[in-house]
Amino acid sequence: MIINVFDQQESLKFSLDQLDPLVEQVLQEENRTCDEVSVYFVDTPTISNLHLEYFDDGSTTDCISFPLDEEDDSPYRVLGDVFICPETAIHYAQAHNLDPYEEATLYLVHGLLHLMGYDDIEEEDQREMRQAEQRHMNRLKDLNLCLKPL
Repeated sequence: MIINVFDQQESLKFSLDQLDPLVEQVLQEENRTCDEVSVYFVDTPTISNLHLEYFDDGSTTDCISFPLDEEDDSPYRVLGDVFICPETAIHYAQAHNLDPYEEATLYLVHGLLHLMGYDDIEEEDQREMRQAEQRHMNRLKDLNLCLKPL
C-alpha cells in the first residue's frame, strides 16, 4: 500500500515515518485494504479554505476527508484523502488538558473512518463512529503507534 504523507504545517513536529504503521493498523483492524491513501497535515487557513470550498463553511475544522474509490471492483483502489489541521489539535488539547499528538492521531483515525464509510451526521452513526474511534485509539496506544514529537 502506498501511503502518501504531505506535511504542510509548522505547528506540530513529528516524523512522517510514524504514519505508515499507524494508517496500516487502522485499516487492518477494519479489515480493509487499498492500494493508496493520502494524508495531508495543513495549517488553519488551508483547512478553512477547504471547508469553505467543499462544505460552504469557512470555519476552522479538525479534519476533512474525501473518499475516492467507492467501487470495490477497481483494479487499483485509492481510498481517498484526509486533511488534518494540527493547529486545531493543539488548541483543543490545550483547552482540555490533552496531548496534542494524541488529538492529531484521533483526527487521523476519524478521517480514515470517514474514508471507510463511517458517518457522524445521524446520532446512531455518530455513536458507532465514536466507538470505533475509541477502539482504534486504545489499540494504537497499546501498540505505541500514536503520533509522537520529534
